[in-house]
Amino acid sequence: MSTTTLEDARRVIAAAEQKATEIGQPMNIAVVDAGGNLVAHVRQDGAWIGSVNISINKAWTSKAFDISTKDLGENSQPNQQFFGIQNTNGGKVAIFAGGIPLMREGAVIGAIGVSGGSGEQDHSVAEAGAAAL
Repeated sequence: MSTTTLEDARRVIAAAEQKATEIGQPMNIAVVDAGGNLVAHVRQDGAWIGSVNISINKAWTSKAFDISTKDLGENSQPNQQFFGIQNTNGGKVAIFAGGIPLMREGAVIGAIGVSGGSGEQDHSVAEAGAAAL
C-alpha cells in the first residue's frame, strides 16, 4: 500500500504555503499518511494557534473517511446521511472545508488539512497543496 512520505508532505506543504502567502492568509497546514498519522505540520507566522489541532483533525478526517471535509460537512447537515458524524471519534471529526484526500494512482495515500482562514480560503489552500502531489 502506498502512503504519504515526508518528501511528499514537504512538497504538499510548500505548495499550500505558497497559496496561503499569495492570498495573504497565514495558515496551519497538516499532512497525514495512509493510516491517518501526522507526517508534517507547519504553522505559518501569524496563523492562529487554535487552528493547529483543527488542521490536523481536518487531515485526519479527510483520510479516515476518504472524502473532503467540505463534502462531508455538506452530507452531515440535518436530514443528511452523515448527520451527527462530528460527534464520533471523540469529537475529532471535522465537518468544515479544508481537508482533502491525497491521491496517487487512484488510491488515497493520505490527506492535507488546512485551517486559519475562511472555509473557502482553507479549501483553496488545501487544493493547491493536494495538486502538488
